[in-house]
Amino acid sequence: MNNKVLVVEDSRAYRNYLVQQLAALGCQVYDAESYAQAELLLKQHKDFRFAVLDYCLPDGQDGEVIDLVLSYRQKVIVLTATFNDEARERFIAKGVVDYILKDSMASVSYLLPLAKRLLNNDQHHALVVDDSPTVRNHVAQLLEHQYIRTTQAENGQQALEKLEENSDITFVITDHDMPEKDGIIMTREIRQSYDKNSLAILGLSGNESKTLTAQFLKAGANDFLTKPFNQEEFYCRVHQLLDMKDATDELYKLANQDALTGLWNRRFLFNQACTGCEHSNIAMLDIDYFKKVNDTYGHDGGDATLKMVANILKIYFPEDVVVRFGGEEFCIQSCAPFDEFISRIENMRQRVEKTPIKHNGQHIQVTISIGVCNLNTDLNDQIKIADDHLYSAKAAGRNQTISS
Repeated sequence: MNNKVLVVEDSRAYRNYLVQQLAALGCQVYDAESYAQAELLLKQHKDFRFAVLDYCLPDGQDGEVIDLVLSYRQKVIVLTATFNDEARERFIAKGVVDYILKDSMASVSYLLPLAKRLLNNDQHHALVVDDSPTVRNHVAQLLEHQYIRTTQAENGQQALEKLEENSDITFVITDHDMPEKDGIIMTREIRQSYDKNSLAILGLSGNESKTLTAQFLKAGANDFLTKPFNQEEFYCRVHQLLDMKDATDELYKLANQDALTGLWNRRFLFNQACTGCEHSNIAMLDIDYFKKVNDTYGHDGGDATLKMVANILKIYFPEDVVVRFGGEEFCIQSCAPFDEFISRIENMRQRVEKTPIKHNGQHIQVTISIGVCNLNTDLNDQIKIADDHLYSAKAAGRNQTISS
């Protein structure tokens, strides 16, 4: 991801503070104190993620640096010590992302979340639903201006089809008055499959009905905005939706992912269902003699071993549920045909055996034992049967697979 950011600010103290705060977000910051320095940096680096610009500079006191950076087709955030309605409207019309009053250090508390959004927005995919091509394209352009990918639909029915085709859509912006299926009916249908945390919905309408906001919210929308809207309010609503979604996603990961390996944890396994097949395969696997690895190479060597095994599991089972069950034990839940599943299990076992783990100038070699259950029973019973097979594999000499 491009994380290069340009900061142009003539106050050394404020500039240094901005550089420090943006660097803490992971930005590679290039800073300048004048129009001339900014022009030089733009000639050297033409692919900034965004630029933070002071409106008034010693060699450009009327926003000249803004026109300069926009001419290089860069995203611009303007900082200004005095609010000027005319200048604000002029620059927003030219495509400035935002216009922030620099009245105190507190203004950074608005700038930093905005910067974080611009860094992370390409992880989001929006579905824009409106029967007016003009409005649809306008909304899509506003979103794409902030690195959000878009897909368009002209009515509620088509939107449901697009949602089915694009599993990576993270939020929906929809008009209400549309042919075939209106926004409220569409929202109700979406909520049958997606809750507010997994898919955010922003309702739009130019309808003058005073009850429409409540109707949208009661149907399951996260927020509502009346048309015509101004760009700033639109971005504020979208940012709020995405901030809440990102925070919810992060909490979900903290609760359901193993911090060391990045695999799912057993909480996730027991809280989800393997869908799309009549029954699932369960494999339980264990790293052989793992205590000896810890005793010989230390716990950091053990951690390196766990991460290596986890990475190999991700390679061989990218579409399946792979879980760190506890300690050195892992679990795989798959809906693949049994023969295919066993073949991948064996290939994965051999890959682990042949892969040396580099640690502190040494090579750690490990093997794994595996038990597999293919019986059509509930998850707890499947895990118990697979676990019994795992212990049989260990008793039979380790580094092998036993299945039923």
